[in-house]
Amino acid sequence: MKKIIETDRLLLREFETDDAESFYELNLNPNVIKYTGNSAFKDIDEAKAFLENYSDYQRNGFGRWSVVDKSTKIFFGWCGLKYDEKLDETDIGFRFFEHFWNQGFATESAKACIDYGFEILNLKTIVGRAMKENTASIKVLEKIGLQYEKGFDFDGQEGVIYTIKNKMIR
Repeated sequence: MKKIIETDRLLLREFETDDAESFYELNLNPNVIKYTGNSAFKDIDEAKAFLENYSDYQRNGFGRWSVVDKSTKIFFGWCGLKYDEKLDETDIGFRFFEHFWNQGFATESAKACIDYGFEILNLKTIVGRAMKENTASIKVLEKIGLQYEKGFDFDGQEGVIYTIKNKMIR
């Protein structure tokens, strides 16, 4: 296990192939992927192949990370940063099992990722994207300090872009 970030309640670590069943189950819930533009994995093997081929850590030095309970090691979901070469920007993203919603885990892990991005990776700006209807994710973005920048087309839906700038870099 390669631990990246530790918070009061959570550990964020690199994805492992042992996470395949959890990834598969996470995306099976239509409420979890409703606002993502993603579809469910067809089976655990497809989820495992995704994890085996996840190259962001090697390519960029960071990526999305598994979020697990610090004491029980139960997988809650994922959170992390993703660099988009085409847009030359890094975004914050998160996805959790529905039974872990409204307990502050998304906010806690996303805030830790923002801090990591600025303090460790020296990123200048981090963006957050959401469908306008996804008020829960927008609330998390606002709680961790991102501010509304503009609207955009999110896979044919009305979307919003939020940003936060690193105050240590001018």
